[in-house]
Amino acid sequence: MSGAPGKQNIRFISGNEAVAQGAFEAGVRVASAYPGTPSSEILPEFVKYEGVYAEWAPNEKVAVEVAIGASMAGVRAMAVMKHVGVNVAADPIFTASYTGVGGGLVIVAADDPELHSSQNEQDSRNYAYAAKIPMLDPSDSAEARQYTRLAFELSEKFDTPVFVRTTTRISHAKGIVSGVEAPSGLSAPPEFKRDTAKWVMLPVNARRRHALVEERTKALREFAETFAENRIEWGDRSLGIITSSVSYQYVKEAFPEASVLKLGMAYPMPDRMIREFAGGVSRLVVVEELDPFIEKHVRALGIVVEGKDRVPILGELDTRIVRKSITGEASELRKPESLPMRPPNMCPGCPHRGLFTALKKTNTVVMGDIGCYTLAALPPLDAMDLCVCMGAAIGTAHGFEKALGSEGTGKVVAVIGDSTFLHSGVTGLMNIIYNRGCATVILLDNETTAMTGAQDHPSTGLTLRKESTHKLDFEALCRALGVEHVYTVNPHDIEKTEALLRREIARPQPSVVIARASCVLLPGHRKSRKDRPVYEVVSDTCIGCKVCARLGCPAIGFKEDKARINPLLCDGCKQCPPLCKARAIVEKA
Repeated sequence: MSGAPGKQNIRFISGNEAVAQGAFEAGVRVASAYPGTPSSEILPEFVKYEGVYAEWAPNEKVAVEVAIGASMAGVRAMAVMKHVGVNVAADPIFTASYTGVGGGLVIVAADDPELHSSQNEQDSRNYAYAAKIPMLDPSDSAEARQYTRLAFELSEKFDTPVFVRTTTRISHAKGIVSGVEAPSGLSAPPEFKRDTAKWVMLPVNARRRHALVEERTKALREFAETFAENRIEWGDRSLGIITSSVSYQYVKEAFPEASVLKLGMAYPMPDRMIREFAGGVSRLVVVEELDPFIEKHVRALGIVVEGKDRVPILGELDTRIVRKSITGEASELRKPESLPMRPPNMCPGCPHRGLFTALKKTNTVVMGDIGCYTLAALPPLDAMDLCVCMGAAIGTAHGFEKALGSEGTGKVVAVIGDSTFLHSGVTGLMNIIYNRGCATVILLDNETTAMTGAQDHPSTGLTLRKESTHKLDFEALCRALGVEHVYTVNPHDIEKTEALLRREIARPQPSVVIARASCVLLPGHRKSRKDRPVYEVVSDTCIGCKVCARLGCPAIGFKEDKARINPLLCDGCKQCPPLCKARAIVEKA
């Protein structure tokens, strides 16, 4: 994609692509992110533009710190993450609210109502309120592009970081956006202005800066009253709806004649505009996804309003839900088609399947983490007992082991992916060594950040731009932390993996087992696919014991109580042949 104005006057793009376009047009020079659905596509799109720098950071905290540093140097900078990543980045975000900015600083937070790929339905608007940082809330791709540009202007005007909040529907749905325009301010040289009172948050400076934050919030409240993206759309005044984000689209479809107050700025809100709107309608309802964030603010103004007493607080909304919530009338839906169940599953040939098949035989408590491998908690593997958040596997395993005392040895393991380990698992392993723990840590190294779309990380040896860089050595890192027993195994070899796991789990000292085999979706793995065998079942030999089905491999099915292997799905990973006691699984001739 060229850095010059696009030849196309109109583009049909996703919200994530639109954020990337808006950031480029705003003159962003530095962007950093940790991949997390639904935000993962923003940086890969942004890095396609000329004259910009973008990187994958080890975690969201680092991404924000990189953006703060770039802003301090005088250029516009952006950090991108999903909603739970804001938790990880909260420390620098809250203090950045005090320091303010040099160049414009924008933090993109992508929420995930309905938990399509997340462990909670956290509402990031609460962070805007808590950190006293303004937040813009686009409702489609065009606004995602526009609001990203506006965010940088507000950041510099009010000396503050600015949130741009998207949701899964905004991130992934496509809409019409104007063609790419030339960036503003991209050619301006970086300029750092030394100012200790602004940038060094010693208590004496932070106290002064806090006072400025409160004055800034007052100014932003006034600005919200005239901000063009906060607007009243008068219609039938018997019903007035206050809404924002994608909920605005549902409201306009469900009640095209109603009066609507659309809040493009989620925080702070325009109190006088809200009072004017409330006074102009007979019935007032707030329609918003997740928390009653707007509703609570409206109620705090002393205004009678309907909200979460009618509109669901769980999951995503849609046009049908919005209409039923307000009118009580249920819309008729087409009878669902009768389709076979397709539960989530690991890919055929996934190395995690071999590891968990072996691990289940050890009869230990398994502390899991965030990644594709979390699917091991589902049948038929049933091989995970806990999953909390990124990096938690190692700390929870240590706590479990310490709670059991001397009886804890050999009772618990931690399972964590390569990218997740680098994100926030390293400190957990450090803690095990420092506090004389003995839990076994299993590091699943599939050479990518698989769950979010196969992004690179510090152990892949490639940057976001696919440039060669230092490839972190997991074995050396673990030993440097003080782990004496570090071993590597190919998880496709289930028997060898089981033997190694049993030995290390029984060891009364901490150990790390690195289960290393590439993700089957990596280009290098796909290219070598033709060199690997395909397996089949000899029907006359198969006894129908279904032991092979315990792998949960999508390539293995059954017909007339006999196993079958789909040759189009078989990856040739060699996990299933050793499991068959009848020796019915053989290499296809």
